[in-house]
Amino acid sequence: MRTRLSTEQRRAQLLEIGAGLFANRPYDEVWIEEVAEIAQVSRGLLYHYFPTKKEFFAEIVRGQRDRLLEMSEPDPSLPLTEQLRAGLDVYLEFARTHPDGYRIVHRAASGADAEIREIREAGLAANQERILAVLGELMPVTDATRLAVHGWLMFVSSVILDWLDHQTVTQEELLVLCVRTLLAAVDLQL
Repeated sequence: MRTRLSTEQRRAQLLEIGAGLFANRPYDEVWIEEVAEIAQVSRGLLYHYFPTKKEFFAEIVRGQRDRLLEMSEPDPSLPLTEQLRAGLDVYLEFARTHPDGYRIVHRAASGADAEIREIREAGLAANQERILAVLGELMPVTDATRLAVHGWLMFVSSVILDWLDHQTVTQEELLVLCVRTLLAAVDLQL
């Protein structure tokens, strides 16, 4: 039986269903008809909200990215080194508690078109600037520092995806590994 939802509720429902499907299967293996069937709506209604599958997918990636950025906003009341650790801890907790959302943002861009890569890159750039702002209080930020932080963000994305798939270390062990790796990458002694 079809449930009557407000426009905002229906849109959120469709995005949630799509997030679950895209997190576990490649883009080409997710069908709009399947999303509509799970939501118990017509395919036409889904296309009313999202004119193309690509736009639907882009909105899912954008939404998950924005959710992660909002949750990992630094707390300026913390000491600078604690801001780095706390931000990473929130990031890891998001990945653990929202693995579908994390996988979508970080796996989707690898084989996606330019728009999807740009959505992910915007998220990485926002995180990079946050980290560089904190590091700038502790050390001079150079082009080498920027490159190291960018590479570290790619490293973190990769190890978190592996961790989600295999859970071979604890979240705390992963946090310590990532913090140590960042400090080594930017050659910062604390």
